[in-house]
Amino acid sequence: MENRSQWGTRAGFILAAVGSAIGLGNIWRFPYVAYENGGGAFFIPYLFALLTAGIPILIMEFTIGHKYRGSAPLSFFRLNGKKTEFLGWWGIFVSFVISTYYAVIIAWAMKYTVYSFGLSWGKDPEAFFFGDVLNLADNPGDVGGLVGGVALPLLLVWVICYIILLGGVKKGIELANRIFIPVLFLLFLFVVIRAITLDGAMVGLDAFFKPDVDKLLNPRVWVAAYGHIFFSLSIAFAIMITYSSYLPKKSDITNNAFITGFANSSVELLAGIGVFAVLGFMATSQGVDVADVATAGVGLAFVVFPEIINQMPGLNGLFGAFFFLSLTLAGITSLISICETYIAGMSDKFNISRRRSVTIGIGLSATISMLYATNGGLYFLDVADYFINQFGIAVIGLVEVILLAWVFRKLGLFEQHANAVSDIRLGWWWKVSLSFITPLVLGTMLFFLIKDNIAENYEGYPTSFLWTIGWPVAIGAFVMSIVFTSLKWKDNTRITSDYDENKGGL
Repeated sequence: MENRSQWGTRAGFILAAVGSAIGLGNIWRFPYVAYENGGGAFFIPYLFALLTAGIPILIMEFTIGHKYRGSAPLSFFRLNGKKTEFLGWWGIFVSFVISTYYAVIIAWAMKYTVYSFGLSWGKDPEAFFFGDVLNLADNPGDVGGLVGGVALPLLLVWVICYIILLGGVKKGIELANRIFIPVLFLLFLFVVIRAITLDGAMVGLDAFFKPDVDKLLNPRVWVAAYGHIFFSLSIAFAIMITYSSYLPKKSDITNNAFITGFANSSVELLAGIGVFAVLGFMATSQGVDVADVATAGVGLAFVVFPEIINQMPGLNGLFGAFFFLSLTLAGITSLISICETYIAGMSDKFNISRRRSVTIGIGLSATISMLYATNGGLYFLDVADYFINQFGIAVIGLVEVILLAWVFRKLGLFEQHANAVSDIRLGWWWKVSLSFITPLVLGTMLFFLIKDNIAENYEGYPTSFLWTIGWPVAIGAFVMSIVFTSLKWKDNTRITSDYDENKGGL
């Protein structure tokens, strides 16, 4: 057997997997998605999607990584040669693109952690963010110059990431998650407790939890639930295969998947309570409806939250610092998992040392990420994020389940392996979920997505701009996966599996 790195403990692996799943989207995306799609009623399709797509795919990817013990390309190569190797590289190139802009958002959050103590954004957080912080260009496509105030913290993010990843699986990734995840939980718990003690918090929570059951008849609500679960759990872009490849032979794969899935959902619920409690406070303070202040993403974190912090009756600076530090930690734990995919992939394919792979991978990502630290960086980030998520991850997920369930018919083999090492035995629901429900919902999701993009350009951006950055990024990830698949494995890379496939696992 090859001398492959391993997690120190089972808890270390679970914390790392949870750290990867819990990212910026849990805090700033989920609350608004739930509110917009039926409030309390949204939890029905959300839970259904978790049990029929999220956890089943998580189990499948944990099994692939554990059984074939390689980075995503190596695991898929060991699974079925070059016919499936491209799936691993496709996920890796999607991860690479995501890492380049994800680091910039962490850099913003890092700056705002410091800004919070002095409420540096003043009385107009919107003008402060887009003007003073980003120095945003007037038009999409204008690159402008490098914004030093963003580039410097961005460099710091990459240095932190480099040091963690250089430490390896046990002394780098596992140790970082053992420290960051408990701290993140405590910080965010403080944010939520402070939020629900504000005047008007109950108004926000009522808006968040009030069920609109009529929305359950709308297929787009169900597609939104599946879409969110899919993006939230870090599945289909090589992360979970890579992480599970570091598990020891005796590892309860199925149980680990359930723990990771439900831990991620618990944090999302906590985020929903915290975010809508403060939105309720803001709406009450301004005498408007919660719908008038509810939003998501960059606008929620860097414009609405600073406005709310300004209006809070006490502990303003501390509340802000804890909130933005929570974003920073959630972002870093996800970023190191994203980077680990291509570091492991390069190391396996070209048989180079981890140090060299980390240096090349982080160096290249850091260099490209400087594009998002320019005056026009936010426009590039917004479009790259939309296209790589919608047309990268979702398409990979669809192709992955169709190939593995229907073309190469590997689900029986995976079930056999997972059952051999897990307490919870996989039953018919797992195969039905992956063979029928997941392809059907992902196919429907892509249909709506293509239809919407034909009807109008994303966010009204010029077509030329979308064809300059959006579509090339999404298509480029697939093209690069074919190019890298065509390259030969180094002679000294072990390309056979550690386990005998014919024996069905261990």
